[in-house]
Amino acid sequence: MKNIARYTITSALPYANGPVHIGHLAGVYIPADIYARYLRDNGKEVLFIGGSDEHGVPITIKARKEGVSPQDIVDRYHNIIKKSFEDLGVSFDIYSRTSNPTHHETAATFFKKLYDEGKLIEKTSMQYYDEEANQFLADRYITGTCPHCKNEHAYGDQCEVCGTSLNATDLINPKSALSGNTPVLKETKHWYLPLDQYDPWLREWILKGHKDDWRPTVYGQCKSWIDQGLQPRAVTRDLNWGVKVPLPDTEGKVLYVWFDAPIGYISATKEWAAEHHADWQPWWKDGETKMVHFIGKDNIVFHCIIFPCMLKADGSYILPDNVPANEFLNLEGDKISTSRNWAVWAHEYVEDFPGKQDVLRYTLTAIAPETKDADFTWADFQARNNNELLAIFGNFVNRTVVLTHKYYGGIVPGHGEYSDYEKEVVAKIAEFPKVIGDSIEHFRFREALQELMNLARIGNKYLTDTEPWKKQKEDPEAVKTILHLSLQICASLSILCEPFLPFTAKKLQHILNIDNKNWQDGGRADLLKVGVQLNPAEYLFEKIDDETIARQVQKLQNTKKANEIATAEATPAKEDVTFDEFQKMDLRVVTILEAEKVAKTKKLLKLKVNTGADVREIVSGVAEYYEPQDLVGKQVLMLINLAPKNIKGVESHGMVLMAENADGSLCLMQPQKAVKEGSTVK
Repeated sequence: MKNIARYTITSALPYANGPVHIGHLAGVYIPADIYARYLRDNGKEVLFIGGSDEHGVPITIKARKEGVSPQDIVDRYHNIIKKSFEDLGVSFDIYSRTSNPTHHETAATFFKKLYDEGKLIEKTSMQYYDEEANQFLADRYITGTCPHCKNEHAYGDQCEVCGTSLNATDLINPKSALSGNTPVLKETKHWYLPLDQYDPWLREWILKGHKDDWRPTVYGQCKSWIDQGLQPRAVTRDLNWGVKVPLPDTEGKVLYVWFDAPIGYISATKEWAAEHHADWQPWWKDGETKMVHFIGKDNIVFHCIIFPCMLKADGSYILPDNVPANEFLNLEGDKISTSRNWAVWAHEYVEDFPGKQDVLRYTLTAIAPETKDADFTWADFQARNNNELLAIFGNFVNRTVVLTHKYYGGIVPGHGEYSDYEKEVVAKIAEFPKVIGDSIEHFRFREALQELMNLARIGNKYLTDTEPWKKQKEDPEAVKTILHLSLQICASLSILCEPFLPFTAKKLQHILNIDNKNWQDGGRADLLKVGVQLNPAEYLFEKIDDETIARQVQKLQNTKKANEIATAEATPAKEDVTFDEFQKMDLRVVTILEAEKVAKTKKLLKLKVNTGADVREIVSGVAEYYEPQDLVGKQVLMLINLAPKNIKGVESHGMVLMAENADGSLCLMQPQKAVKEGSTVK
């Protein structure tokens, strides 16, 4: 086993074309933060690296749609993402971005070294080119008909209807997203990383070397890729946004985003080192450094095969010891989707739940998708807060501190002889630093959190079993012992909860008036010295009511309805009518004079309207969407020469015109401004 002098911890760079959501937090950033905090609490030298991934085609597409520059897009989302992490207590030592000059220089230098040493191969190929826009087209800038499902809006890399991976040349009737024209095939030159040349080394390093210590899901995906046969992979592309290729005659060519993004970990380290007047190289080149990549399962191949091959090709870098990739998090039984807005966004959570960062951290850790996909529900979130954090952890601490203030003015009492039960409690709490620590070190964060709550349960049970509030009069010395030991458990909780619940840890340590404790102190039964003055009690957690949860569920339902409307296809047109047939319809603007509900119906309203020529009654099915009093005085469009019809006992003379939305809701058709009753519609 190698001697570990320091830890380099990286977390996948979030893509700066949108905010981060709970899927990102559960899969990558909270586990990485727990690990980093735990190591720091143990006195280890740690560098926790994050940053925004700011290059690539999706950003240029978004910029084009909004009529702004790519830099405008990445500036916007980098700031949102960075603040979200800060607000949720993700303790990066540096959070950088790949649009920084340091990154551009680092990535270009990395590429140039591989090029100069003959580690890259040069190939020409035929790629689509837009003659009007005068540029090569990235896959996402080409649309056409999917050859498999005939979807007419497939992209050059994938059909999002049937999910099939495509090459741009597979598309039927390809069109440029820039001009709408049919692109032409044109020769272009690019450089490739020959992954196939690293096959023997990867088999030795991964398939033999990490068979027993990498997660089965990670190892399995790597093995599948290697066994299928690796192919050279392009490291450059034709695009104007990104790190420019540092070679002559390469105008309009940049480093492929998959190549430059992981180099962002290295460039961020350089930035941190410059700020701290330190040497960046030990973090990436010293054999006594342990490097761990925290990622989601969609990044396994990049961090376990491609990026290590890049580092191996350079020859001067260490390789990751572990890549604890998580599976995906679903939301209320449905896959999280940024394009469908089906997500709980980190920055919105902070706004909607002020002071409850740890509740989200706790819930996402408790359901972390470590070995399989998991599901976040608002009901479960509420239950974990109310039934676990509040009822167990918070209740124990609050009762202990309140009673100490009530009986001893908030001064830590001494203790007498421990009973056998109390000796057992002392022995149990001493085990928790190692038990929780072992789980964290093996990247079993759910298990670690369960053990932390077991410590809180021991404290809660001990206090409930001993009932000091009943013994104060008959045996005050026993009460001193009970509260002394309960306070020691509280102190242990304040230390051992820090990686998971940093805001709670800070608040609890303030209440207990302790600081500067390390992880191993967490199991001691003499953490709080006799005579220490406690600060006033504060609630660590608050009950989350049904109304609050209902608002969040409704927000998601509104999103689902909006998605249904956005994706709904228009009803096919009916058979043609002649102009003469249309002319038979007498459409006019009328004013509603009175409105009332039709008895024993849910949908019907009886309206009295002024047609300009007369006043008549009609029945309209809008009662679910309009209150009667809100309709009085409104002008609407009406078919006035519809034959009379008896509807629920009311003789209806005409029909008000309505538009039916994709979700089935009805909307009255109205003129943009007031006109004279009886005006015809032409």
